[in-house]
Amino acid sequence: MASDIEIAQKATLQRITQVASDKLGIADEHLEPYGHYKAKLSLDYVDSLKDRPNGKLILVTAISPTPAGEGKTTTTVGLGDALNRIGKKALVCLREPSLGPVFGMKGGAAGGGHAQVVPMEDINLHFTGDFNAIQLANNLLAAMIDNHIHHGNELDIDVRRITWKRVLDMNDRALRDITCSLGGPGNGYPREDGFDIVVASEVMAIFCLATSIKDLKERLGNIVIGYTRQQKPVTARDLKAHGAMTVLLKDALKPNLVQTLENNPAILHGGPFANIAHGCNSVIATQTSLKLADYVVTEAGFGADLGAEKFIDIKCRKSGLRPDAVVLVATIRALKFHGGVDVKELNTENLDALEKGIANIERHVANIREHYGLPCVVSINNFTFDTPAELKLLQDRMAKHEVPVIVARHWAEGGKGAEDVARAVVEIVEKGQSGAAGFKFVYDESLPLMDKITAIATKIYGAAKVNASAKVAGEIKKLQDAGYGHYPVCVAKTQYSFSTNPNARGAPSGHTIDIREVRLAAGAEFIVMICGDVMTMPGLPKVPSAEKIDLGDDGKVVGLF
Repeated sequence: MASDIEIAQKATLQRITQVASDKLGIADEHLEPYGHYKAKLSLDYVDSLKDRPNGKLILVTAISPTPAGEGKTTTTVGLGDALNRIGKKALVCLREPSLGPVFGMKGGAAGGGHAQVVPMEDINLHFTGDFNAIQLANNLLAAMIDNHIHHGNELDIDVRRITWKRVLDMNDRALRDITCSLGGPGNGYPREDGFDIVVASEVMAIFCLATSIKDLKERLGNIVIGYTRQQKPVTARDLKAHGAMTVLLKDALKPNLVQTLENNPAILHGGPFANIAHGCNSVIATQTSLKLADYVVTEAGFGADLGAEKFIDIKCRKSGLRPDAVVLVATIRALKFHGGVDVKELNTENLDALEKGIANIERHVANIREHYGLPCVVSINNFTFDTPAELKLLQDRMAKHEVPVIVARHWAEGGKGAEDVARAVVEIVEKGQSGAAGFKFVYDESLPLMDKITAIATKIYGAAKVNASAKVAGEIKKLQDAGYGHYPVCVAKTQYSFSTNPNARGAPSGHTIDIREVRLAAGAEFIVMICGDVMTMPGLPKVPSAEKIDLGDDGKVVGLF
């Protein structure tokens, strides 16, 4: 069986100018090519589309992730190809992969099998340099903080209360907590510092929520980097850093155009983590896509309790976007894992475990329909190990929820294998069942911060209550009193469970969500509440994917998924 990278390398790609012209009607002068197969759209062209009507927005999300893998990105790409196959003008809109997971646990992140976006190696590696620009903008601000303190500290920044961290787009646990400025007076004032991964940077979150260069600059200026000795907030604007940061990001803000293996257009732009930021591609990319196609298929990171909730309560709230339908991705193998089966035994039929694991998908479906107010289709990403009895059990159990459960074979067959899912989505949209009318947020914007996280925890996670230490509760109250109470809440927790315990499979209920830390993201305009053990700078596993990645004598990349 060919690997993902082998399939991608055998594909016949069209020049991106041809894809843009033939599929989207975009003339060459609006493209800024990065080689033959990828290009950026000019912001002037993006702005010229504003008076066009919007297409339909389809959100792809998933059950709680497992080591077995669910195939959310693969399904997004396959569904986009399938919609084009059945005669709809469709465009895929995705995040860019982070190098940390690429060289860490996941390998590549551009889809899989015959449902991929290409050029796969470029997308998974440096691509068009967007993440490097975000890293530089973040670290320019960090350098200007220490430089300001070194040269007299006119703003009276309290070095004990600097909250801004440096970032690196690589998993490196040794950088989580460091001491900087050692070596004498010429190197500044020693202080404790640390690194996050680029996709956890507030600059990334801002980048993906900004709607223009002007909005980007304004949001960057609002970043709170720390506090004075009088505990007054200090911003990037106070340091006069936001202008130069915007300059570093001006080209990165242009959406990236690539293609699928079936030569259909795809826009990849931005990539915030879904367990520390909102986990969605950029607002600019999604809004642009809706002007260019009749159907736009996008995804939100991790499961529907994390990525989809943030898509709804942060991205949609800030942008005015409204999904028309949701596709919930699951696999029989992943559901058996949620039913308690060891990962090594997932390829063996086990109806009892599947029966137990179905509770996970039922919770996600209920959340999508009841708390997000959206119609839902379940797409089962097919594996050859799935048995007819297992598929029948799942379809019978879900029938009482009146949710279509459709087996998709896009990994093996490309868009052809997802045509049934595409038809189900089109039926929802064209029969007037679109979710735009019933759409709702999980909580009202006017609620206090603590009530917002309580609403998420009790409605979406099935928790009984939220707990915060006196210190954390005091920090939340301080943010509330400082005028940030109207911000949405971005919950950072494990993606593997509805609880904060990654080992609690299925659909746990009655648990407590403990808030460990609170972070203000004033530029992104949300409050991060870190619950449980969540790392904003991941570490590499014992056997990182990097060990398998290499360059062959023929110049081809190998081992990249």
